[in-house]
Amino acid sequence: MAQHIGIVACSAEGAALCYRTICAAARDVMGEHAHPEITMHTHPLADYMLGIRSGDWAAVAELMLSSARKVASVGADFAVCPDNTIHQAFDLVVERSPIPWLHIARVVAAEAAGRGYARIGILGTRYLTEGPVYPDALALYGIGFERPGPADRKRVDGIIFDELVYGVTTDESRAYVNDLIGRLATEGADAVVLGCTELPLLVRPEESPLPTLDSTRLLARAALARALE
Repeated sequence: MAQHIGIVACSAEGAALCYRTICAAARDVMGEHAHPEITMHTHPLADYMLGIRSGDWAAVAELMLSSARKVASVGADFAVCPDNTIHQAFDLVVERSPIPWLHIARVVAAEAAGRGYARIGILGTRYLTEGPVYPDALALYGIGFERPGPADRKRVDGIIFDELVYGVTTDESRAYVNDLIGRLATEGADAVVLGCTELPLLVRPEESPLPTLDSTRLLARAALARALE
């Protein structure tokens, strides 16, 4: 039998995309209408933002642990979190979690290494692009990285929190992000991680100047593979 997947959600759109991807991908390996048992819990994004904005990662970890305990209490065998930014609290979570976790950035880094990429552009919230989550994960495979400059980090952060978390996508924002990806390419990146779980709603792989690493869908497929081990 497949293991029971627990989703520790943070923002609605990214969590929904992760859930849908698991269910859709399962058909090819489990059969018509089949997928592992899945339980999802989320505290309001507003609660998370209090800790994120103040840099209180211990408070963020407590919210993640609260969700982990709830999904574990109804039978989840392991947890995934389709939110890159709050993985900065990951090490504070796993040591106290009742169930094991997959780490989204480590899943992405393993995929990047498997595809032979050497230098990854990091896109996401400014908390993510300025933080250690992806640099630490990429370092495990000897992969370098490029970050957008301060003005671009601020603009992408606004697109995420003012548009994408509400399911809003605009042609203006899509053109801007694609231009930014092109500039990361000129700085040496050979691929780009969509390190906000809502960015796949905006960036179309066929339009991107660089190959994309879709953190949301990569995590979902890794969760499915883990459930079927």
